[in-house]
Amino acid sequence: MPDRFRLDVQGLRAVAVGAVVLYHAGVPWLPGGYVGVDVFFVISGFLITGHLLRSLETDGRVRFAEFYARRARRILPASFVVLLATLVVAALTLGPVRVREAAVDAVATAAYVPNLLFAHQGTQYLNETDPPSLFQHYWSLGVEEQFYLLWPLLLVGFFAVRRSHRVLTVLVGAVVVVSFVACLVLTVRAQPWAFFGLPTRAWELAAGGLVAAMIGRGAALRRTLAVPLGWAGLAAVVASVLLLDASTPFPGPWAALPVAGTASVILAGASAGASGPSAVLARAPMVWVGGISYSLYLVHWPAMTLPQAILGRTEPVPVPWQLLVAVACVPLAWLSYRFVETPFRTAPRLRSARPRRVGLAVLAATTVVVASAGLAVWGAERAPQSSTTVVTATDLRRSPAGTPVVPANLEPSLAEAADDLPVVYDDGCQLDVSGQEPPSSCVYGADATAPRVVLFGDSHASQLVPALSTLADAGSIRLDVVTKSGCPATDLEVVTGRGQPYPTCSPWRAAVLDRLRADPPAVVVLADYAGESGDAEGARFSADEWGAALGRTLEMLPATTPVLVVGDTPTPGTAPSACLSDHVEDAARCDLGGEARNVEVQEGQRAAAQDAGARFVTLDEYLCNARACPAIIDNTLVYRDGTHLTATMSARLGEVLGPEVLALLPR
Repeated sequence: MPDRFRLDVQGLRAVAVGAVVLYHAGVPWLPGGYVGVDVFFVISGFLITGHLLRSLETDGRVRFAEFYARRARRILPASFVVLLATLVVAALTLGPVRVREAAVDAVATAAYVPNLLFAHQGTQYLNETDPPSLFQHYWSLGVEEQFYLLWPLLLVGFFAVRRSHRVLTVLVGAVVVVSFVACLVLTVRAQPWAFFGLPTRAWELAAGGLVAAMIGRGAALRRTLAVPLGWAGLAAVVASVLLLDASTPFPGPWAALPVAGTASVILAGASAGASGPSAVLARAPMVWVGGISYSLYLVHWPAMTLPQAILGRTEPVPVPWQLLVAVACVPLAWLSYRFVETPFRTAPRLRSARPRRVGLAVLAATTVVVASAGLAVWGAERAPQSSTTVVTATDLRRSPAGTPVVPANLEPSLAEAADDLPVVYDDGCQLDVSGQEPPSSCVYGADATAPRVVLFGDSHASQLVPALSTLADAGSIRLDVVTKSGCPATDLEVVTGRGQPYPTCSPWRAAVLDRLRADPPAVVVLADYAGESGDAEGARFSADEWGAALGRTLEMLPATTPVLVVGDTPTPGTAPSACLSDHVEDAARCDLGGEARNVEVQEGQRAAAQDAGARFVTLDEYLCNARACPAIIDNTLVYRDGTHLTATMSARLGEVLGPEVLALLPR
């Protein structure tokens, strides 16, 4: 197998990292930039498999210790430097709550399993509004490191079956097929695990390995075929970046577009010559960016997300500022490449180090990260997370004054706030962006013969599940939950959080309405997030637009079914828990101002409900006073994140919402 440096592959790295960085900067015309990671996966699989096959051909075996030592010298130094630097900055600038979160993520990253942690967190959909993890981009390194652990063993096993390039190529192709099928299945059933998991991503790396195996057995293409194939592959990669978006069910079948495109470019590049994509990819600027692409990938994410975390913002930093950060990351990446990556990879003394010493160095670096994370948590834990004051809960009341301190008996605690979710998240009853068919099994209640009450809307409807569960548990109603994240019951054409079209929203809403007309419930409770936006710039709908859209939805509901429209609760914009952890003796500093209330939208909803003969209710008077909307009422933490109530607060609101529903039930 030829062993030569592929300039076109280095240029492909530049395409991949450029797509990812610009996507994270929020550039709207690159909605599919996240596929840059898929391009990286194919390249990594190609290079690693080629190296392993050369070892098998030359020596008949793989020196595993040397292989893993070489991988460690290539990947880990820059990774650990950025990891430690990010953790230190976080410990010095963030509040205790965020420091604990960062420490957990850092330990998972140092243990090479961040993808598994993020998949687990994703199954609960905890990140709807909170700022993302500072180490979220390490998920792809976790996948690669786990792949590197298993793939050499698998290839050696294949080689042992029969020393035949043809057989090995077939077996590698079988891995691609099996993993791809698993990817298709899990994208529908458990999308976070499909996105972050090795079993459902292995096919992408194995696809690169398949190309390496094909080239190794002399499967060179004729130039007349290689040239158009190479350009078609590059076009597929570019099309993926331009056409896919945040609403695309991913990885799923759509991941095949960038993967097949990258594989085609690499395969064709072996024989296309200067007439193929190397005419663009092998140019000096592309090769240079490709050289620093790994360091650029590592540094860009913390550089973009740390300012957002420090400022406590949930909304992304404006695109122009993010682009400036991206530009500033280029020289920073070069410094990392020049003084961290290159010395550890090429220094003769380090290259000649025994694998055992490399392993000990890796263990020591991991220990340093874990110890640093522990020290950060220790410092965060030493900071008081509440006052010593115990506050007694009272009945829900209008115009609550709010609690001036963080009570010692706060429920949920600041550390538990993000996990205080309605049961529908664990039950899979809260559809994500890709879901389109409303589930029929999300019905709660102790009495199967009780009147059916349908809760219809987005995540601001599902946050009311605890408020209605008391009635369901008592057998007064059966609560049928049909909710979808970011998709209102109101007839609005909304966009996703990144300002991209939301193609699964309207079909889902139409399917719910069809079901309601076919089987009218006793009552429909309708609630939506008032901050829904309708264009790429995030412009919110006006009160008139809300009123008109709600009127259209109400007209499409069964004429004989009473409807209760619940006005949206105040939206803090960022989780108050981080602020409260910094001001345990002065919780009022974290209260929401009057602008958090969605008064104008509620007026539009009220008018539309009145015109349609529906009932409208607002919960604001139980969450706000004339001055502000408290972050803590009695001993209850009100908000779990930047827009949603805690399940504990929602349950208390059942005192208000329950009677409203009962009043609409048929006698």
